[in-house]
Amino acid sequence: MEICNLVPSLPRVRSTAFNAILRACVVCLTALCAVSVTSAVQARTPADISDLLRTAIKLACPIQNPHDAALLGEHLPGFRRLDRRPQSVSVIGWRAWFVVVGGTLTVERIAPGGALRSLTVEYRAGTDDRPHSVAMADLNCGIQVARRVHYDDRGRPAWIENLDAGLDPIGAALPYNPPVPSARDPGGILVALIDTGVNYLLPELSVRLARDRHNGLLGYDYWDLDRRPFDADPVRSLFFPSRHGTRTASVVAAEAPVAKIVPYRYPRPDMSRMGALVDDAARHHVRLVNMSLASRDFARWVAYHAAARRHPNMLFVVAAGNDGRDIDQVPMYPAALPLANQITVTAATHAGRLMRDANWGRHSVDLMVPAAGILVTGFDGKPARASGSSYATARVTALAACLLAANPSWSAEELKQAILARAISSADSERVAHGFLADPVITARGACPGQTTRSGF
Repeated sequence: MEICNLVPSLPRVRSTAFNAILRACVVCLTALCAVSVTSAVQARTPADISDLLRTAIKLACPIQNPHDAALLGEHLPGFRRLDRRPQSVSVIGWRAWFVVVGGTLTVERIAPGGALRSLTVEYRAGTDDRPHSVAMADLNCGIQVARRVHYDDRGRPAWIENLDAGLDPIGAALPYNPPVPSARDPGGILVALIDTGVNYLLPELSVRLARDRHNGLLGYDYWDLDRRPFDADPVRSLFFPSRHGTRTASVVAAEAPVAKIVPYRYPRPDMSRMGALVDDAARHHVRLVNMSLASRDFARWVAYHAAARRHPNMLFVVAAGNDGRDIDQVPMYPAALPLANQITVTAATHAGRLMRDANWGRHSVDLMVPAAGILVTGFDGKPARASGSSYATARVTALAACLLAANPSWSAEELKQAILARAISSADSERVAHGFLADPVITARGACPGQTTRSGF
């Protein structure tokens, strides 16, 4: 295996004949090395990888200096070379990368003030650097959390396996993209939810999802381009994907019993697909769309902007974001887009104060809505508390669904004006265009009067 590291640096001489022979040798060596690497990847067993993770944690625990971190590689099982020079992480730790047989290993040690807070070791397998296993240790260097990702025969993440402190499997596996259970259409007002997907395996949520005449799920995964919009955003970590859509869907479902949800997983790899997504919702006769997404890059929202204008009778309820900024001055999109059929919502306390991290804008943001510690259903089906503009947005979408159920002939403009007319003044209401929607206003709504809210207040 060591000769494989020398192939790129084999010498060149002036002799044409010799160079021809040398090139042939390089081709042969490259092929042999590729076979060797593939065999090494296949030979790397879970036990080998677990031993590698445990050893890395033990060695890295006492090391404070990034320069010294490079030395631990020599003691790692299957170590070949440094992948790159270890780096400091601000002034609170270091990160190092190692090439080992079968893949790469990343070690990150965080120790603010010199006191160890966390130690994370991640193994990636093969030449495609596929995330395989991760272990996270606490201040005493004991493994507290560990996971392993399994893939299907097409190389896509299939499920996540939780591991115990000994790196053995524990508990039920977490699916990544499971089949959608069949169910009957619940009837009601169609509400498209553009988010990270939903956990359609939860019975209480599955029965609220819109179905076609064959009991198949309406909606689509525009990230993976399949019909399984399962709740997962792996951008920060494939091992610990963000689960956002289930929580926002649960607010709409709880506060608008008349709503049936059409889930869409947003197309993060290619936001130009947003046009196709909105068009698909229109083909299903969706008139109400909830979208709790935000970014600074207008270019990523050009397709959505054009699609929303193509469908003026669809009302889009979008989140202002949670960056603590005036988006009139520093725009966030799609919140700041000047669309007649869009309502932009930010989060307030129940007393009518803008929440600390909530965005605002006298021209760009329409409403403030209570969304501090409201009750939601988490990805695991358990109740949880959540705050922020995403949940304020879901509450306005629920209100819109109830009003539309009571007034099905209303246009998007009429529906929007009916919602804005319910706004009142409050301590911070001058920071948005139309004011504050208090809890009593939200709960006495359209076709859904007298329903218990999920706010807990």
